[in-house]
Amino acid sequence: MEATVDIERYADQGRCVAHIDGRVVFVRFALPGERVRIVLDEPADRKDRFWTGEVVEVLEASPDRVEPAWPFAGPLAMGGGVGGADLIHVSLEGQERWKAAAVRDVMARLGHVELDDVPVYAMPGDEEARGLHWRTRIEMITDDEGRPSMHRRGSHLRVPIETMPLATRAVLEAAAMNDIWDGALPANAQLRVAVPEPRAEAAETATPGALRRAIGDNYAVIVDGKVRHGSRNLTERISVDGREFTYTVDAAGFWQMHREAPQALPQYVVDQVREALAGRAPRNGRNLVIWDLYSGSGLFTLPLATLVDDHAKLVSIEGSKTAVANGRRNLKAAGVHTVQALCGDVLRTLEKDVDPQRAHPDVVVLDPPRAGAKAKVCAKIADSGAPVVVYIACDPASLARDTATLTRLGYALRSIAAFDIYPMTHHVETVAVFTR
Repeated sequence: MEATVDIERYADQGRCVAHIDGRVVFVRFALPGERVRIVLDEPADRKDRFWTGEVVEVLEASPDRVEPAWPFAGPLAMGGGVGGADLIHVSLEGQERWKAAAVRDVMARLGHVELDDVPVYAMPGDEEARGLHWRTRIEMITDDEGRPSMHRRGSHLRVPIETMPLATRAVLEAAAMNDIWDGALPANAQLRVAVPEPRAEAAETATPGALRRAIGDNYAVIVDGKVRHGSRNLTERISVDGREFTYTVDAAGFWQMHREAPQALPQYVVDQVREALAGRAPRNGRNLVIWDLYSGSGLFTLPLATLVDDHAKLVSIEGSKTAVANGRRNLKAAGVHTVQALCGDVLRTLEKDVDPQRAHPDVVVLDPPRAGAKAKVCAKIADSGAPVVVYIACDPASLARDTATLTRLGYALRSIAAFDIYPMTHHVETVAVFTR
């Protein structure tokens, strides 16, 4: 079924809202203020509470609309459909407005907090790259001939691709030097390419040969969970406050995906912690106590342990054994001996394993998975009496739900900012600071 509709406002998951005969329709590849022709997803039962659909023709365009820089990711009717970039039709400035509006809306609906403004920070280099070439990790499937491919939306069809425009230059170079695009892989396999961003001067990576030398063997091509080329342990390097930090990370594990996010987020978090603690005396006498929850391989742990207070006592908690092993290795290599690095479920570990001398934190930093920390962990943080909580969220809805819990438990939202570390997609990273 096709229909002509007027697009009213932003919705979730990269969609916008329209109405057909009073029924809500969530429309992909639309923008508020537009008049478009759409096709409804099938089946569209008359009894459904809402429908979904996709743009097939733009009749009146928004000023924020642009031609997709990666047509494969655009609407099906325009030769796209592979997904992975649901805001590919939106200008970078328009994407920032969309994400600010999305955070304000979900914080009001689920967090019960009205926000006048949400600053959205773009990452260095993204404007010059037109929102492309930011992913240091890409995941695909191979087709029957061993070529990288992506599923076309609404079908089982796998569309072979010859490049991935969202991938960094380093990822594309590592893929090329291992013949990834030439069908040299097993058929019907899960494929992951991970390449830490070479932190070198542009001139040092200006040519393919120079870029390959900068990459070296610090990359991984993983097929069905096994390293086919490169190394399982990767070395990530970042700079915070002008100080260099080095991490060993698992090529198949979690790491901030945007090439600049591993630097931008720790810098912001360290600055927010310093500001929130300014003038506060440590609760435990002379030593500041910090909890770093869902700590991964220690992205935030190392800067917090060395830049906020050289004598601070930290507790880091992470559920992945591999990430914790790497985190401990990273701390040891940096000469940091003031962190109790624990492995286990965050809630259970807080209840039974934390050193009593570190049981009353001055600040809690948490970077939970997409589902959020949830009520019991928020309650445990409140029970600790921590005066400052810094919450890093990859899903604003989860942050909003946990905001409602934290405010009910005596915290106030002090500040919130969004980071556009997922250009061309509706995803956004948000950092919120709470104080008692």
